[in-house]
Amino acid sequence: MLQPAVPDLDSLKKRILVVDDDAALRQLITETLAGRDYLLAEAENGAQAMQMFLAGHFDLVITDMMMPGMSGMELLGRIREARPETPVLVITAHPATNLAVTAMKKGAVDFLPKPFDIDNLVFKVGISLEESEITGEGGREARREPIEVINKKEELSLRSYIYESIENTSGGNDQIFQKIVDMAIQVVDGESSALLLYDDNAKAFHPQVIKSDDVRDYLDRYIPRLTPLFLSVVEKRQAAVAKSGEDGEFLPTIICSPLMIRSQVFGVLTVKKDGRGPGVTQNDLQHIQSLTNRAALNLENKVLYDSLYGNLIETFKSLVASIQVRDHYTEEHSRRVMNLALEVAQAMGCDEAQQESLRIAAMLHDIGKIAIPDTVLLKPGRLTDDEYAIIKKHPVIGESILQSIVIFEEERDIILHHHERWDGRGYPEGLAGENIPLLARILCVADSYDAMTNTRPYRQAMRMEDAVVELLKNRGTQFDEQVVDCLVRLLIRQTPSP
Repeated sequence: MLQPAVPDLDSLKKRILVVDDDAALRQLITETLAGRDYLLAEAENGAQAMQMFLAGHFDLVITDMMMPGMSGMELLGRIREARPETPVLVITAHPATNLAVTAMKKGAVDFLPKPFDIDNLVFKVGISLEESEITGEGGREARREPIEVINKKEELSLRSYIYESIENTSGGNDQIFQKIVDMAIQVVDGESSALLLYDDNAKAFHPQVIKSDDVRDYLDRYIPRLTPLFLSVVEKRQAAVAKSGEDGEFLPTIICSPLMIRSQVFGVLTVKKDGRGPGVTQNDLQHIQSLTNRAALNLENKVLYDSLYGNLIETFKSLVASIQVRDHYTEEHSRRVMNLALEVAQAMGCDEAQQESLRIAAMLHDIGKIAIPDTVLLKPGRLTDDEYAIIKKHPVIGESILQSIVIFEEERDIILHHHERWDGRGYPEGLAGENIPLLARILCVADSYDAMTNTRPYRQAMRMEDAVVELLKNRGTQFDEQVVDCLVRLLIRQTPSP
């Protein structure tokens, strides 16, 4: 049978050629970008770079302008002749000179002024590659296109980069807020930026993130001065620009944009540009609005998800509590099992996502008992075979109760299989060994230990020592050996010395 071809992951990565006669600068650039999962190649001069360029494929070239032999300008011209679609990012100490203008006319996509900021490097590389994706041709051969088309491609590439960066920001709100401020400075070449949360009752603004060379000056001088602008932005629910202070004193150009969830302003983003520059452009304003709109949408989705998630958990906890009304053992048992299973999972190196799934599954693992008749669930004596068959249905019932909740896919799997056995003689599907999900194996051992060490209507609780002996006796048959060994180590560590 033919095996499906496995794609070479390196072939999917963007390839970048870095050209500079300064070995230390080349190393800084390559190490920075390699950490972003690009494939990097180096050349120490224009001639070597051109040989490498013609011999292989590169999605982007980063070149210094001033090099001995073949200059960056000459290299740029030759690249344009050979493969005009390849974007070229130029490093120069003089971005505002006629030399820079000439390079732009020859097709350079952007500049990195020396000395450059690492974040700015990553940003400009991302934008250049994003634009090449949008054109479908790899870059700006489009210099021959009308300026309106070129500007539209630039706008789309930057907007796409903003969206992707915000969507890929992991962590909580603090990480998202920090990302918003960092990107605001990048997209408009800002000098400083701040994100402030808005208290509608007090009509006050509370700084959440500030990025400035002088944070104290930002807090003491700029924010109080700009508060009327912030209030106007909140009232009008739209971005605004300020170019001078009320007292006539020159003030660096300011952009301020609201952050809104469902038409309610919860914060403002402000960016300060160096007043010696050209000031705020319409594109700057649009970029900041795109950033705040996307970030607010991301935060809104997160709030809605957290709210939905929390409501679901509370609903299912209520169901578990309803079982406790019938069987006082179940809810306390679920809480103890959850705590014990999480201790084992942490000791076995499970990541945070796995621990969260296990926490939910352990809390709800007996939820299927809601459908078990009282005559079986609360029977004080030993169960008959028929009654035991009914009890054995609770993992399937529990899984089916959660069936419609897409986000609980892993949790359903854990609940369904927490009564499987390592030797394949468990239920409901008779899975064996590592075919049983790891988290279900952990839950199985924690569940069994807690059941043995707590009193039920039909038997007294075992001593911890006897329960440990029982676990060890069944390791490799009923239980995963590694899980049992981990739990036993934890129990021994927690047992006080005589």
